[in-house]
Amino acid sequence: MQEEQQPEAAADPMSSSDAPEDGPKETSSVSQNISDADAFKILLEMKLKKRQKRPALPSTVTELDTEDGSKVYVVGTAHFSDSSKKDVVKTIQEVQPDVVVVELCQYRVSMLKMDEKTLLKEAKEINLEKLQQAIKQNGVMSGLMQMLLLKVSAHITEQLGMAPGGEFREAFKEASKVPFCKFHLGDRPIPVTFKRAIAALSFWQKVKLAWGLCFLSDPISKDDVEKCKQKDLLEQMMAEMIGEFPDLHRTIVSERDIYLTYMLKQAAKQIELPRASENEPRRYIPAVVVGVVGMGHVPGIEKNWNSDLKIQEIMSVPPPSTSSKIFKFVLKATVFGLLGYGCYRIGHRTVQFVLSMPATQSYLQRLTEVPQQ
Repeated sequence: MQEEQQPEAAADPMSSSDAPEDGPKETSSVSQNISDADAFKILLEMKLKKRQKRPALPSTVTELDTEDGSKVYVVGTAHFSDSSKKDVVKTIQEVQPDVVVVELCQYRVSMLKMDEKTLLKEAKEINLEKLQQAIKQNGVMSGLMQMLLLKVSAHITEQLGMAPGGEFREAFKEASKVPFCKFHLGDRPIPVTFKRAIAALSFWQKVKLAWGLCFLSDPISKDDVEKCKQKDLLEQMMAEMIGEFPDLHRTIVSERDIYLTYMLKQAAKQIELPRASENEPRRYIPAVVVGVVGMGHVPGIEKNWNSDLKIQEIMSVPPPSTSSKIFKFVLKATVFGLLGYGCYRIGHRTVQFVLSMPATQSYLQRLTEVPQQ
């Protein structure tokens, strides 16, 4: 999925204050004679002039090159960091990219258009409705895993008072200001990631991981976040919890490194310039791409950059394992058992309460006296 952001208003090379009295008519006449190809060239030239040949980039930016001369600037970020937002803004302003790629998929794209206050509220609230939605979308096991990971994110949100994904929203805003800049979602769909992660674990590994996620409560400071500029905070916490599960690390981190690398390389293909006519030969120029990803993915992207990547295998979802089926059955049995016991306890207490009421006892006493009369 991709969203193409056009500039809100095309830049006018002649301001109204410098134009002669009959300027508007002349400008209108000229603008009608400019073809789409010429207009594109004018705006592209303005963009290229604004693009810095030797950009002053933050230390969190890694520069990668393709075989055809395109450049990719990967901004490694901490998902809960004001400093990362500034790094993203500065990088996009300096290089004036043709494409911006972010570590999001279509299932998380809504965070780009929400304001900080709404996101902060949403991140803190994990309720039954969200659980039902996650299970409906991803299945029981993957849905529960997703909610547990959301709990980790909510824990950080509550500790810092800061909504996640600020760097992605800044990238979205800045991309819209750059002429002809496209905005791509570069992460693997989250249902695929969770389903593959669940399939990689044994029954007891799932129980152990769920236990660790449920009882996460360590305090986090803003200084801790900035210290994690060398390794994203959320991913560092996850790495600590899943370190003993190599298969889980492979599905959640390593496979996504491959997918992000593939999407960045796809975005970095040369750009075809518009032609005035069909007879004019095709011309291409190298692309400039900015990638915005968690700092923990940068080493993997660098490692995979020169490899011939195929993503078909990491996009497949394996069938549920026997342990998953057993866990699902046990979970359903537990839930229904607790509901049944709860109903029994509530009903039993309700009956006891009704029978203990004076009005009920008086009525029952009258009923027992009727036969005697």
